[in-house]
Order: sequence, then structure tokens, then C-alpha cells
Amino acid sequence: MKKISESNKLLLLSLAVGILTGLAAVVLLELIEVIQAGLRPLLSGDGFSWWLLALPGIGMLLALLLVRYVIKDNIGHGVTKVLQAMSRNESQIKPHNTFSSVITSALTIGFGGSVGAEAPIVYTGAAIGSNIGRLGGLSYRSVTTLVGCGAAGAIAGIFKAPLAGMLFTMEILFFNISLGSLMPLLLSTMSATVVAYLFRGLGPSFACALEPLSMANIPFYVVLGLFCGFVSLYFTRSTLALEDRFAKMRSPWLRWLLCSLCLGLLIFLFPPLYGEGYTSVTSLLTAGSAALPGAGSPLSALLDSNWGVVLFFALVMLLKVVSMTMTNAGGGVGGTFGPTLVVGALAGFVFVRMADLCFTGRTFPEQNFVLVGMAGLMAGVMQAPMTAIFLIAEITGGYDLLLPLIIVATCSFGCTRIWERYSIYTKRIAQNGELLTHDNDQAVLTLLHTRNLIRDKYPRLSLNASLGEIMPIVSESTAAVFPVLDENGKFQGLIDMDDLRKHMFRTDEYSSVFVYNLMTQPLAYIAEDEPVGSVLDKFEKTDAWRLPVLDEEGNYLGFISKSRILMAYRDELKAISVED
Repeated sequence: MKKISESNKLLLLSLAVGILTGLAAVVLLELIEVIQAGLRPLLSGDGFSWWLLALPGIGMLLALLLVRYVIKDNIGHGVTKVLQAMSRNESQIKPHNTFSSVITSALTIGFGGSVGAEAPIVYTGAAIGSNIGRLGGLSYRSVTTLVGCGAAGAIAGIFKAPLAGMLFTMEILFFNISLGSLMPLLLSTMSATVVAYLFRGLGPSFACALEPLSMANIPFYVVLGLFCGFVSLYFTRSTLALEDRFAKMRSPWLRWLLCSLCLGLLIFLFPPLYGEGYTSVTSLLTAGSAALPGAGSPLSALLDSNWGVVLFFALVMLLKVVSMTMTNAGGGVGGTFGPTLVVGALAGFVFVRMADLCFTGRTFPEQNFVLVGMAGLMAGVMQAPMTAIFLIAEITGGYDLLLPLIIVATCSFGCTRIWERYSIYTKRIAQNGELLTHDNDQAVLTLLHTRNLIRDKYPRLSLNASLGEIMPIVSESTAAVFPVLDENGKFQGLIDMDDLRKHMFRTDEYSSVFVYNLMTQPLAYIAEDEPVGSVLDKFEKTDAWRLPVLDEEGNYLGFISKSRILMAYRDELKAISVED
């Protein structure tokens, strides 16, 4: 491998990443099915099974124990974790992530946790790419490409959707795509899809019974897109708000108990909330009204009336967000990708049922609206319209509805962007200033790390030293500024060489003037882990040329100069702008 050029090595490794990620996706799906098959006797029979109340909590507990005592690392929110690794950890993902998310998410979903398997497998694929890239001795940029290849292969493998896998990486993960990155992405998605075909068959992930496109329904697709946009806002903001609320509970065991009880109660009232929800989606896409998924609920009487059906599934649509958040907060491991598809299908169904009731002289193709609703929610929640359009077309074979898919995804995306700038994956890290965006200037600032810009070449002066005591230090230094520290190493101030020069030749002051008489306070301080964008703001507001850097305890670490930031910015911009 040492004799192969990095570009060729990248191509070979991207193929290997795709194969391994495809296998990981197959293993995850098989594990979920094996667990579900083993539990099926407990759930068989007519009506409601009381095991539905307990099984999701058991799966959450098993995942919690594994994470807390075996893995000993936070592995939730897989897509967000990949974005954070790319922006602040040089695309390094721990080796255990190549398998830990697969095991814990299989337990969570297999036992009925109301989450999706897609985010965990994306995290797994990204970890495979990261670790293979580092083992292969690739540069940071090539390792980042392999991280994207792993994520793309994960989507391609779990959905058998190669184009959607590549678009997912380009829209959500990669802030800067070059021609040199396209071939590795194509190789990884192609190989992962081939592996999925070999083990999971050639058919689409979701069977559909669609009707031909009618141009008379185009206005209704536009309205559905706007409806999906508002549901997307509810999905994103409710999820983040509930996560914040549960995060305030310090005891993980109390949080597990509360979430298990609440999730069990929700499933008792609304059985479609059990598990990923793809069974309900398949029913809506194939049989439509003939096989409404809701039997066994104490509220099933609602299904006997037309508006009762709308109310029941509108509640399922809204509460899927709550059940998903509780599953993750209670210790389960899963993602928002799958629930987004489920909520989108329900949004399409609720909308078309309301249209049927309001426009009694018309008949709308329910399955068509269910399908495009999935694209609408994905475009709004993930803010990735291209991924939404082609993923839904690939996993359902619904290319005949490409125009409605484009309309609904575009309207939902545009509606969501009016009130929400960031997706559910990027909102939190954007608030921390760690988000890599498609804006090269902002991306460069995110890639730069404050701690790497610190320079400690400035001689330290003691707070109580006299002018005569510091003169030998000052005379031998070329520094323009000197930090002043106390006996504990705490930063007290600084002395500028221009101010010191006025006293240097006044020998009569050598014993009577002390450092604390000469020092001044800096115009601002910089924290060790402060985002570079915030540091630049301080330079602009103070018009300073250099500022001191302190740690959380106030210990002096060095200075950062404006010229140092500008040089690092130029070098990083040059690196990410190079086309392979």
C-alpha cells in the first residue's frame, strides 16, 4: 500500500468501506428481525398484547446497560456525532463505533423502541471509514472523504438506494465537494448497494400500489408541501425541546423509568407507535384504507368514523415525535431518520383523508399522497430536498411521481427555511459554532481551532518584580508584549513594550517602580476552546492586534495574534479549495 498514490489508495479503500458498511447494514437489519421474530409469540393473538407496554422499556434498559457499563461512551444522535467529528475532531471516530451502535440500536428497535435504524448505521459507516482511513495512513482530507463514503454506503445499504446515499452525504455531511470526492462516493454506494441486493433481494424497501399522476392534483400537492413544512417545524422544535427537558434529569435510571412508563402508555393507546413504524407505512402504501394500522387500541372506536380516522392518525403523527424522543432519552439508541419517514407518511395520509372529506365530489389517490408526504417531511426536517426526492423514489419505485415529489419537497423545504435555518442534525452544533457549512469562509473558521493558534513565546513577568529585575529579561527579548502572572500562575495583566520603553533608561526608577505599576489590562480575553469566529469578533470590536488566552481557571496559556489567524485562515482555505 505504501507504493500506491494517495488518490488510488482512496479509491481502493472507498470500495472496501462500501462493502463493509453494506455488510454492517445487513447485519443490523437481520439482528432487528431476529429479535422481533423471537418476541413475536408474545405479541401474537387478537387484540392488544400487554407485552407491548413492557418490551420497549426492556430494550431501552439493555441498551442503557451496554452503553453505560461496556461501551462507556455517548453514542446517540449518530448523524450529529459524525458532523461534530468532522468539524472539531479531524474526522476521528472511535473504533468501538464500528459495532456499538449496531448492537444497541438492534436491541432498542427489536424490542419495540420507537426510533429508526438509519442514524446508528450512518454512525457505524462513518466510523468504518474513519478507522480504515487512519489505518491506511491517509491525510485528514482523505479520511474525511472516507467518513462521507461510510455514511453514504450506510444509507445505500440499508435502503438499497445508491443515489440517495451519495446525495445524503453531499447535502448533509460534506460542506465542500470536489470532483475527486465523487468517485469514492460512487464506489462506496455502489458496493454497499450490491451487498444489500445479495443479502436482502432486489426489490424496493417499501412495496407500493400507486396510481398514475393526475395533473388536476398538482395544487393539492403544493398545499401538502406547505402542510409538511409546518409539521417539520413541529418535529424539529418539539424534539429538541423535549430532549432539553429530559436532559435536566440527572439520574439515568429515573429517566429510563419515566420514559419507559410514558412510552408504554402511548403504545397502549396508539399501537402504531410500537417499533420503527415501517409496518404502518407499508400498509398505507399498499392497501390504504383497507388495512388501517390501529386495531387493538382502546381508542379504536375512532376508526369507525371518517373524521375519527383523521383524528386518530393525526395524534399518532404528533405523538411519534414524543415516543421517539422518549426512546432515546430513556437510554435507547436510535435515530430520527426513520421516524421522519413515518411521520411524513402519516402527514400525507391525514392530509389526503381531510381532502377526501372536504371535497366530496373527488377521489384522491391515498397511496400517492402518503408517498410524497414522506419526501416532504424529510426535506423539511433534514433540510435535504434532493436526498428526500430521490430516496423516496428509490425505496418505493415511485419514479412516476417524480414531479409531485419535487413539488412537495421544495414547498416543505422552503416553508421550513422561513422559520428554521438549521436542520434537526445541525441546529445544536450550529449554536455552538461548530457547524461546517457550504459557505467556504464559515467552514474555514469552523475547521480552525483556537488552541492550535496559541503562541507562548512571550517571557513571563512576575507581578511583584521591580523594574530593575525585569530589565535583563526585557533586553534579551524581541517580544512586543509581556504577560504578568502572580505566584500561582494566574494572569494579572500585560506590559506593552511601547509603555515600558519610557522607563527603560530611568535607572533611578529601577528599585522604586514595580511591574504592577506598569501593567495594563487587555481589552478582551480569549478562552482556550472559544470558536475562532468569536475570537475574530473580539479582535474587530477591540481593534487589538493580540489578545491573551486563558483556561477555565484563569491560567495563562499564551497569546493569539490577528496575523496568526489570518495566516491559518489562508492556509486552510487553500487546502479545502484544491480540486483533486
